[in-house]
Amino acid sequence: MRDRPSATKINQPDPHVRRILERAELEGIELIRFLYADHGGVIRGKAASRSRLAERLDTGIGHTVAMMAMNMLDQLQEVEHLGPVGEVRIVPDPSTFVPLPHAPGAAAMLSDLRNPDGSPWDACARTFLKDAIGTLADEGYTLLAAFEPEFTLGRRLPDPAGGFDRLVPLDDTLCYAGTGFDTAHDYTIKLIRALETQGLRVEHYHPELGPGQQELSVRHAPALRAADNHVLYRETVRGIAMRMSMWASLAPKPLADQAGNGAHLHLSLWNDTQNLFAEDDELRECFIGGLIAHLPALTALTCGSVNSFRRLAPRTWAGAYAVHGPDNREAAIRICSPLGESGEPNLELKPSDSSANPYLSLGAVIHAGLDGIRRKLDPGEAVDVDPDTRPGRYRRLPASLDEALDALEADELLMEALGPLRRSAYLAVKRSEAAAFAAQDASYELFHHMRVF
Repeated sequence: MRDRPSATKINQPDPHVRRILERAELEGIELIRFLYADHGGVIRGKAASRSRLAERLDTGIGHTVAMMAMNMLDQLQEVEHLGPVGEVRIVPDPSTFVPLPHAPGAAAMLSDLRNPDGSPWDACARTFLKDAIGTLADEGYTLLAAFEPEFTLGRRLPDPAGGFDRLVPLDDTLCYAGTGFDTAHDYTIKLIRALETQGLRVEHYHPELGPGQQELSVRHAPALRAADNHVLYRETVRGIAMRMSMWASLAPKPLADQAGNGAHLHLSLWNDTQNLFAEDDELRECFIGGLIAHLPALTALTCGSVNSFRRLAPRTWAGAYAVHGPDNREAAIRICSPLGESGEPNLELKPSDSSANPYLSLGAVIHAGLDGIRRKLDPGEAVDVDPDTRPGRYRRLPASLDEALDALEADELLMEALGPLRRSAYLAVKRSEAAAFAAQDASYELFHHMRVF
């Protein structure tokens, strides 16, 4: 059993803790949200008051174990050890403290779920990623990553016919069109300033293909920080919209007849100061080989919802085939060309979206890529055409969440990496979501994903 971490003890000279307490007092922060991502991909948490913050940095906040058996419809699933009996602690990482510009008087920290004695809990998603990073470090590697999210900006309005609320896009401008920049300008500037205030370095922005669709990317970071950043990104995108009487949805397909929202995952493997994807072609190929070998199972974690598979279709630039290729935007894995002579090459995993738990998603990708390196897996031919134009030649990725979960259950490496409690809970939660949405019509599915993600 691991020792209880001492970094959060306030009676030790931890600069993060001192800074947090000082900032909360000086900036008038009244509530500090302790955030985590659950097996349904939902960002949840509890908040500590400023008056109890020093204590809660040490003890965390008590939390029922059952919440990691809750699906995205708030339906509790029967999972052994995740029922009404048992407690964990939501323990914040002080280094992740940020004020929330969209919620004046509030701040947030990304958190681990720990046993009452302080040891890691087997169902904690953030711990899963940290363990994967540790396994990678044991091999001498570090991973830099960035999620590249898209979202739909508009207004949530009641259905005149009395059905579910509708998401009405902000505009109907064209992809990359100058008018799209202007229509969303006020929102975009507020979003950029809010993200930068939280330490997320904004790189690019443009109006995307669908009505109201936006794409704004942040700079890569070490793997854990990249996943933390994506949680903050999701919260901020939606929070800013709400403060402006709008609605933002990162759901993979909030509008059935419009372009889907991905969260492409960019990856590069490093050794000290060297980008090994630039220096070692064989290692890069083996890493890709691992991703290709495990892609059907990976989609259950990187495309984490029923709604994901409306987006993951051929000829939509979503990467629906288990192939790789240089700058091939229909391949599941795109080998990205460097920007300029000083640019660094990276891989882009396209079957990835914001309904996934980013910690489980990125942790599983690490395990798959490392398996490719260890076993020297061949990724196969690089594909330089749209794979859908070669019927039967290339492997199609799962077309439904149930198919992806079947592939995950059959993948010994990823099932072993997840561990007994985490995998049983994840499968139960996701199977329940697949069954719940299969029993309803499309409007039910679209509304609930638009609302939650």
